[in-house]
Amino acid sequence: MAIRVLPVSGEKPELLDAVIALGDRYTKYLGLLTPPAYRKHAEDGGLLVAVDDGEVLGYALFGLPKRNPYVRLAHLCVAEEHRGKGVARRLVETIRERHAHRLGIRAKCRRNYGLSGMWTGLGFVPKGESLGRGKDKETLDTWWLDLGHEDLFAEAQSDALLVVTVDHSVFAGLHGAGAERAVEESRALEAGWLADLIELAFTPQLLHDVRDVEDREERRHQRSGLAEMRSLSPDAAAVSARLEELAAAAGKKLPDRPLDSRQRARLRYVAETSCAGLRLLVTRDPALGALADIAWDVARVRVASPAAVTLHVDELHQAQVYRPADLMGTAFSAEEIAPGGEEELVAFFDQADGDTGSAFAKRLKGLTTDGVLWHRELLRDGEGHPVALYAWAMDGRTLNATFLRTAKHPLEETLARQLLFMLKRIGRERGAQAVRISDPYLSPTAMSAAGADGFTEDENGFTALLVDVCGPAETVSGAAAEIAARMGRPTPWLDSRVSPEVASVAERVWWPAKLVDTALPSFIAPVKPRWSAELFNVPAMLVPRDDVLGISREHVYYRSAGHRGESVPGRILWYVSTGIGGQQGKMVIGCSRLDEAVVDDADTLFSRFEHLGVYGRAEVRAQADRAGKVMALRFSDTEIFPVQVAHSRLTALAKGLGLRLSLVSLSKISNTLFQAVYEEGHRKT
Repeated sequence: MAIRVLPVSGEKPELLDAVIALGDRYTKYLGLLTPPAYRKHAEDGGLLVAVDDGEVLGYALFGLPKRNPYVRLAHLCVAEEHRGKGVARRLVETIRERHAHRLGIRAKCRRNYGLSGMWTGLGFVPKGESLGRGKDKETLDTWWLDLGHEDLFAEAQSDALLVVTVDHSVFAGLHGAGAERAVEESRALEAGWLADLIELAFTPQLLHDVRDVEDREERRHQRSGLAEMRSLSPDAAAVSARLEELAAAAGKKLPDRPLDSRQRARLRYVAETSCAGLRLLVTRDPALGALADIAWDVARVRVASPAAVTLHVDELHQAQVYRPADLMGTAFSAEEIAPGGEEELVAFFDQADGDTGSAFAKRLKGLTTDGVLWHRELLRDGEGHPVALYAWAMDGRTLNATFLRTAKHPLEETLARQLLFMLKRIGRERGAQAVRISDPYLSPTAMSAAGADGFTEDENGFTALLVDVCGPAETVSGAAAEIAARMGRPTPWLDSRVSPEVASVAERVWWPAKLVDTALPSFIAPVKPRWSAELFNVPAMLVPRDDVLGISREHVYYRSAGHRGESVPGRILWYVSTGIGGQQGKMVIGCSRLDEAVVDDADTLFSRFEHLGVYGRAEVRAQADRAGKVMALRFSDTEIFPVQVAHSRLTALAKGLGLRLSLVSLSKISNTLFQAVYEEGHRKT
């Protein structure tokens, strides 16, 4: 079936006649519409028809109000014999494409038609209801499909310490529905002393639950309360993807509990909270509470009761605020920029013409009042001096950084590179497919770092793709092309024949992509817990690491000079060997890009790489062979796995592939084993 969607005009009378005939078949549901009305909509550009081999399958009839910035969908009609083929979706998608500048698509539908599943499946959410004009005064639901534009009428962001989403069990209690205890516990969130500490928000799933309230007066009462809370509209595609991850995890962890529509609705609250960039969901629903571990493991969303929120608001706030691994275990620290603290930063960051002094402070402060959930982070060095700041928010599947600044500092260039990698990691955690740096006043240092890190410049700033695929080169290229196409930019096509050098560049530019069927080699290297802690902060150190070492994206590890198949570029897995004195060990903790393998005298290598390595001079010399030669492995962009791969699991994976594994010293492994270990390190359940 090759469905085409075409506009109907007066020049195509045969299509118009077929549309009228199809509409007449369903007058009982659509209401009577005269042929002149169809023709008027066609003339105004408000009639689309779906056809296949000349046959009319369905149509969409809509208005484009001049005084209202939305599309008013009057008819969405598909012939009964062609339903279930995606016709309605194609019609709605075409409206979206042709009228993307409008705020959304609005439709009204009788509640008793039982079509809520269809509207929901098309991405619409229930936004209200009214009474029909017929004799029966039947309830009409208003359905809304947001087209992704910023809502200019959204409430300005508050200075609350903690922003949380609530499910219907809490929302209903806030408005007096339910048992006395339920109402009391929910209303505790609105206590006066919490006014400046907690802001309540809701996601689209709450609109569905309010719509399903049976009593009409109670529905109206609850709907009126929605205006008092912040409305969040996370990207629908991102929510769908996250929901499937959660559903898969729930199916494995709770096989005895059927994943019915109600359970999926509970998981949707988690998915929407995650994709809106928040970390805390408040509920009184025991069944949702039972999914708390899954919510955290998969989506990094904490599910908590109202009582837990009110008792531990400060601790929960600290858990919600992103902390980039304590800045790699160094004395550097991260904190949110406090409201009113913008002026203090002018002396450190007003580095560009047109963005100096009060203009810089005003623009930074404006992020707190523009209705977007901006994360404004400030980095300080060990002496408390501001050294960098960045502000980011999710814009659909793109992480948008509207501020990225570094202050004059000995590590400024290193900090700029680390910030870019940090933003990529944050974006990956949030399900982003691209990172955009839209700061119009980037410093030359930041611009240089962005260019070296695979960001490309256009009129919107600097953008890098995030291709979270570990697989064949053509699969990775296909994913990259799909993301790039949505952003209107070209991207190269790669296959398994590309050179290791090209594959390595692709993995850097498209991070965290891994092209596993190319000639780019993979290795595994054992490292003692002591050196792993200093190199990677795994296991975590009790005292801060060296600032230069911790902030840098490049590091060096020394080993004996004898070759064991090393070649660069390549990938390297880090296996922490057996620990002593209670240290944790015998596990793969992450991987890096192998950039260089240099053999030279011990003292020469130590002098060259001292700032990037953890060995002292004596320890480097101890690695030397009889000729005094040592090998230095320079590697970069270490990715610590969310799930550490234990020795037993590592050997089982190798055995399952029919491979023998040596963990005595650095050794080459197959890319198939690398992929298996990498995927194990990122498994969600």
